[in-house]
Amino acid sequence: MIRILAADGIEAAAAASLIDAGFEVVEHHYEPDELGAALADFDAVVVRSATKVRQPHIDAAVAAGRLKLIIRGGVGMDNIDVAYARQVGLTVSNTPTASSRSVAECAIGHMFALATHIYIANVTMREGKWEKKAYMNSELQGKTLGLIGFGSIGRATANIAAGIGMHVIYTNKTGPKPQNEPFEYVALPDLLASSDFVSLHMPKADAPVIDAAAIAQMKPTAFVINTARGALIDTAALLAALDEGRLAGAGLDVFTEEPLTDAAVYTHPKISLTPHVAGQTAEAQERVGAEVASIIMAHFG
Repeated sequence: MIRILAADGIEAAAAASLIDAGFEVVEHHYEPDELGAALADFDAVVVRSATKVRQPHIDAAVAAGRLKLIIRGGVGMDNIDVAYARQVGLTVSNTPTASSRSVAECAIGHMFALATHIYIANVTMREGKWEKKAYMNSELQGKTLGLIGFGSIGRATANIAAGIGMHVIYTNKTGPKPQNEPFEYVALPDLLASSDFVSLHMPKADAPVIDAAAIAQMKPTAFVINTARGALIDTAALLAALDEGRLAGAGLDVFTEEPLTDAAVYTHPKISLTPHVAGQTAEAQERVGAEVASIIMAHFG
């Protein structure tokens, strides 16, 4: 029997469909020092963002001769040593579009929360305060949204933003493409200088994309949104800019270290926060699960 390890869980309907098709599904999270040995007993492993499949785990699995397939239930695969896994003969797949709408809506949600002070007024109201005069809100309509990265999540974000009347521009490493119309491609410096909101939609990079130099190019009234990878923002530079009034605010769903323990971040009055839940909707989980099951069934026949 083909054995599937769902290291970070799997949607119930997807698990049921795999079991009905004759697969064994085991839901169990292994610590890093246990994962390599555990993979020796499975034909496929499905991970989300919590489990990291690195070269030593892959080596242990390949030496045992059983593991054939690694699936990332989601978009980014930087928690898997993809090139190495493929080099040693494993198939590596992901579900690139299943959670795109959910992540896009979370990014837009942070924009609304920041523009209308919902994120902080909700806190002060619960403290018994009535700070009506402290908040001057603004509309998203008419504002410029700059997207750094224009894959499936970036495009979904662009479509929602355009629907509420925002002007959308984007930049990415592959340059402008006809299929990205009607949205306008600009170089990164131009995007930073002209955007009211800058939203990150790209995989992990070698260095922060939003650092002190990038912030220096932005409007002091601008907001930064990150639902991609925590390391894309230099946290110290962001906090300094917020404290000094060189940025208006930030909406963060991802962080350099998770869970977030940096009090300077989670207590900051200009930061809207969510605990890495952008793709965590019921609809996205169903789509991810269905796509994972489909990949497994196709691979093993």
